[in-house]
Amino acid sequence: MSKEEIIEKVNEFLVEEFEVDADAITPDADLKNTLDLDSLDYVDLVVEIESNFGFKVKPEDFTGIITFQNFYDYIINKVESK
Repeated sequence: MSKEEIIEKVNEFLVEEFEVDADAITPDADLKNTLDLDSLDYVDLVVEIESNFGFKVKPEDFTGIITFQNFYDYIINKVESK
C-alpha cells in the first residue's frame, strides 16, 4: 500500500466515523481539535486504525501526534514496518 493510498484510506474513515468535512483535514491541521476528539473518540480512532491497517495501537503512541501529518506518518511507519 502506497503512502497516498494510506492517507486516502485514513481520510475516508475519519470523514465517515467522525463526521468531519473532508476539506477540514489538512496535513497541518490539529487532529484533536479538527475531529473534536474526547477520550471515548480516541478509543473509536484506535479501533478504526486497528481494523483498517491490522496493527495494535498503544495509548502512548498518540503522545507525539498533534497534526494530521503526524498521524499519517505514524500509520505509514507502522504499516511499512509490519
